[in-house]
Amino acid sequence: MLVELRVQELGVIADLHLVFGPGMTAVTGETGAGKTLVVDAIELLVGGRADPSLVRTGANEATIEGRFEADGAEVVLRRVVPTNGRSRAYIDGAMATVGELSERGAALVDLHGQHAHQSLLASAAQRGALDAFGAIDLSLWRQARNEVGALDERLRELGGDPRGRARELDLLAFQVDEIDNAQLDSPEEERALEAVEEHLANAVAHREAAATAYGLLNDEDGATDRLRAALGAITNRSPFDEVGERLRSGLAELDDVAGELRDAAETIDDDPEELARVRARRQLFVELRRKYGESLNDVIRYGEQARRRLEMLRGYEAEVERLRRVRDDAVAAERVAAEAIAQARHEHAPAASAAVQTHLRELALPRATVEISVNGDAPADDVAFLFAANPGEPALALRKVASGGELARVMLALRLVLTEGPPTMVFDEVDAGIGGEAAVAVGQALARLSDERQVLVVTHLPQVAAFADAQVQVLKADAGDRVIAQAEKLTDADRVVELSRMLAGDADSAAARRHAKELLAAGRKRRAG
Repeated sequence: MLVELRVQELGVIADLHLVFGPGMTAVTGETGAGKTLVVDAIELLVGGRADPSLVRTGANEATIEGRFEADGAEVVLRRVVPTNGRSRAYIDGAMATVGELSERGAALVDLHGQHAHQSLLASAAQRGALDAFGAIDLSLWRQARNEVGALDERLRELGGDPRGRARELDLLAFQVDEIDNAQLDSPEEERALEAVEEHLANAVAHREAAATAYGLLNDEDGATDRLRAALGAITNRSPFDEVGERLRSGLAELDDVAGELRDAAETIDDDPEELARVRARRQLFVELRRKYGESLNDVIRYGEQARRRLEMLRGYEAEVERLRRVRDDAVAAERVAAEAIAQARHEHAPAASAAVQTHLRELALPRATVEISVNGDAPADDVAFLFAANPGEPALALRKVASGGELARVMLALRLVLTEGPPTMVFDEVDAGIGGEAAVAVGQALARLSDERQVLVVTHLPQVAAFADAQVQVLKADAGDRVIAQAEKLTDADRVVELSRMLAGDADSAAARRHAKELLAAGRKRRAG
């Protein structure tokens, strides 16, 4: 519901701040005080057309902010209308398009009267409202329709073009064979082959290096001979006993190293054929990665996917036949469900029309008729609410034939019958051209509607305002060189004064005050009951 509204520099409003509660709130005040500007502000807040002429004279821009509570969370909408340039929209402080503001606002507020935001004027909303009235279950039809769509997509994926399918079969068969023939057992094989190639490519150089190192250690006058000579020079000389032991250890280590170098020189063989095989294998990996992925793992994965697709295409005819049989069943189920929906819509439309008709008589439209037409092939989605103000007139679309006051009362009657709708409803001109018992009926109807949702009504009738849970008075105030609008929430005592003014034009009239108290008592009795 709408919790808080702030309006600045709009028409005669300089700065207006209102806090709303649940139930029904009546907005009243003298003609020209700015009551309807409150509705204009809410309309702008939910995406209505921005008219720069609404900006207060002397101001650069008008600003409207509204705080809503919806589904346990707060939503803040903001609209800025400059005198020059395009309007700006914000949702929860973030910039938004007017379209986004309108979409969010449509789920929060419905305006009824001369305004264009009535959700029930949309064909889809009228269809949804009829379905809600008749508790028409669309789930089976939607499920069948979704299944048909999924099967159509599956058939398209299989490939409907024989030539294209043949080309894809040939390509996949080649790719799968190429990857299979490579026998990619492990994605780590390429790294292992790199080490093997390095070893084989340098075999001769490795062997020559080992022989050279062995000669330097073990040839005549080599390192080991020189080490033995050094050891002989200090043997049996006590100052060098420790050094001698270290030389003996070094000589033993050199003998071991020389033996390993000799063995390596004798066992390292070059193998040109194995080297060529390894290099060819590694080049194959390069080609496969160029075609099928960044790594061998990607190549292996692509091969698995290609094989599954190939198997699916090879079984195309059987799979297509199976899917077509399943689709035929789904189409039949969709048709049956659609026909059931169409039948239900045709059956419930007269009952809904009759229920609305009853409320129209209560709301001072005794000669008006509302028809709910249901047309089109099953599921009969072409649902329209038609209105005729007088007998003999053709029933036409609500938007085309109803005046502001008529439309507001028709919408009120529809809302009393149909359960679909946003949590906040705003009525302007709902009491246009009526009075007496009809005005009381309108007030009672609005109060009943407020049992389920928040209702804001701009009214000049005390019979309507008396049924509200709260009342806001819009006043004209002299600001020196201009008139500005102010608003205040009325206490019970203040409401008696305001209702007296609305009744007799004289807030001090004793008779008017007695009548005002009676109206408020009747309203409280209704709310308590």
